[in-house]
Amino acid sequence: MRTAAHYWITGGRRADREGAIASLPLATRLVPAIDAHRRLRGPYTAAGSLVRALVPEVLERDPGLVGRYDIELLSASPELAAVVPNSRETLTSMAIPAERTRYYARLRTRRIANGLVEFLLGALPPGRRTLIVQNADQADSTDLEFLAAALRRVDPAGITLVVCSATAELADATLLAALADHAETVQVRRPAAAADGAAGSGASSAAARESGPAWAYVQAECTLDDPVLIAAYRALRPADRARLHDRRASELEAMNEQSLLVGAVPYHLEHGTDPAGTGARCLRAAQDYCVRMGFYEAAAELGYRGLALVDPAIDPDRWWGLAAGQGLALSVLSRTDEALALYDQARLHSVSPDVHMAAAYSTAMLYTRHNGPEERDEIKAKAWLNSAIATASLIADPGERAFQSAFYRNGLALVEVNLGDPARALRLVSECIDSLDRQLAPDEHRLHRSVLKNNRARVYSALGMLNEALADYAVVIREDPNHPEDYLERGNILRRQGRYDEAMADYETAIRLSPPFAEIYYNRGDLRLSLSYRDGAMADFSYVLELDPELVDAYVNRAGMYLDDGDMNAARLDALAGLRHDPGHAYLHAILGRVHAAMDDIPAALAAYDEALSADPALQAAWAGRGEALFSAGDYGGAIASLDRALAISDDAAILFNRATVAQAEGRWADALADLERAADLDPADPDTHEQIECCRKRLFAAAIRSSESSS
Repeated sequence: MRTAAHYWITGGRRADREGAIASLPLATRLVPAIDAHRRLRGPYTAAGSLVRALVPEVLERDPGLVGRYDIELLSASPELAAVVPNSRETLTSMAIPAERTRYYARLRTRRIANGLVEFLLGALPPGRRTLIVQNADQADSTDLEFLAAALRRVDPAGITLVVCSATAELADATLLAALADHAETVQVRRPAAAADGAAGSGASSAAARESGPAWAYVQAECTLDDPVLIAAYRALRPADRARLHDRRASELEAMNEQSLLVGAVPYHLEHGTDPAGTGARCLRAAQDYCVRMGFYEAAAELGYRGLALVDPAIDPDRWWGLAAGQGLALSVLSRTDEALALYDQARLHSVSPDVHMAAAYSTAMLYTRHNGPEERDEIKAKAWLNSAIATASLIADPGERAFQSAFYRNGLALVEVNLGDPARALRLVSECIDSLDRQLAPDEHRLHRSVLKNNRARVYSALGMLNEALADYAVVIREDPNHPEDYLERGNILRRQGRYDEAMADYETAIRLSPPFAEIYYNRGDLRLSLSYRDGAMADFSYVLELDPELVDAYVNRAGMYLDDGDMNAARLDALAGLRHDPGHAYLHAILGRVHAAMDDIPAALAAYDEALSADPALQAAWAGRGEALFSAGDYGGAIASLDRALAISDDAAILFNRATVAQAEGRWADALADLERAADLDPADPDTHEQIECCRKRLFAAAIRSSESSS
């Protein structure tokens, strides 16, 4: 934990929190205080306000920095498209609604958050600055991720973050952990209120309605906590309030800023004079944008608000549009019970074949992909997919029939993979590809045809048909050269083939094309480690843990490197950090065992090894380490028993050498020699093994001489 700290100011009203800010020893503000309330601009309300303030100056000073983080900047503030070109468009980002079949991963917003933090660090002018963020308790999940990443990664000696919230009950556990670790909490106690204002009688003059406190409240998107303004707003007749909302929506729409269209504008229209019409249409458009961008929490919230306004019997198309977007968002968020309830409602309310076909497919995806492992049911998934395929076969238009059939059969291929039949999955995907190539023009449904080839490449890879997989990836990358995941997957295959330079090149291309993506850096670090490029591997694993402190495998690898370097304290800290995220991780317990053994704390070492073996009885490293610890304690029998268990898992030169060492200590030179000779076969280059072989042979020769002399 840093000696300097960020601040978390919580409690009271906004004016009280601003009073607390004034009492803190803060530096010059980087930008004026920004408001994170999601009602203002939806996802990235705070981050978008920040980058809109910074980008114009940074563009003049360092246009390369803006270009490096264009995806992140445009995700947070689409209005910046006028000055920040998107240099990394993909088939996914460019797909028209009718051809959209691939959506962003749930973790994409975490990558964007890290990229925004890195842009902020690169844009920072000399000297210490302060960044104040209000209404964090009302922020969208995207801003909560951004704030959590900033608290972890921004040194308060450069930028002091001041996070303000009316309540300490924030929705994001990661942000709460970051505040606990990196921020000093300032609890605000409200002074006794003199007068909070009265609700009024409900009568108001036209002038007051147009320019008074109620209008001021609406102009602030109804986010202020001033009781006088709230009372004035509530005192208006419902029709007058609705007209104020319409007026404010018109003002905001005239600004032509996309982020307003997912925040304040739909809020005002759903409270205006036509909520079920104009309001529902705006909410649906906002939801669609958020689904396309991967802002799934916002999409789910917008969907619920829209569905509350629409009667499926009166406006079935809009109801299903909202329900479909809602179901997708809920599925990605693992809120699958809610998603299934929506699809059941759709089946109840609709007799449209299109609705039943899409709902069947989406239900199948719950059972094969989105549900937790204990709730998956591949047979149910297959049944629902067969229903979708049967309905698609009745579509009159040949091209549309071909596309929909291929789309649903691709889902069926996923089920076959999960059922353990990749060969059948391969046949299904290949049939889909051939069908679309025959029946569609080359420029039709390019995204889905790319997805199909990507899926076939994955099946080829699972079947060990690596050259065939590479051939498909070559086509996919030619068609969609800015999609980073394709390079990551191809790099993994190239590594399996021992083509390390090409794998490294693919990983580095994926890094260049993507917002900070922890998994790519992890894979590159693992490859570097295997090639003995230790400095690069250490840098990659450390960066991975900056991006994602919950990626436990990075702790495992880095702790192992610290052990090899003899840095026991660093290894211990990494093992403990990893165990906080995964308390039952066997290998991390084994690492702690090695650390304790190196510090001559044998009881602690044995306890750690026992924890490891309780989690994974087949962990060879734990049996081997336990054997070494028992040998150090003088328990030769226990050591041999543990080393025997380790070698029963697989032959290993180092473990054979250690068992030979125990045998030598017991004077069993023939057993020691047998183990050492096996070790030499496995690792012929180890000089210590050959030295001990000679030692054993001399001992056995001397023993033979003594035996011969005594018998004569």
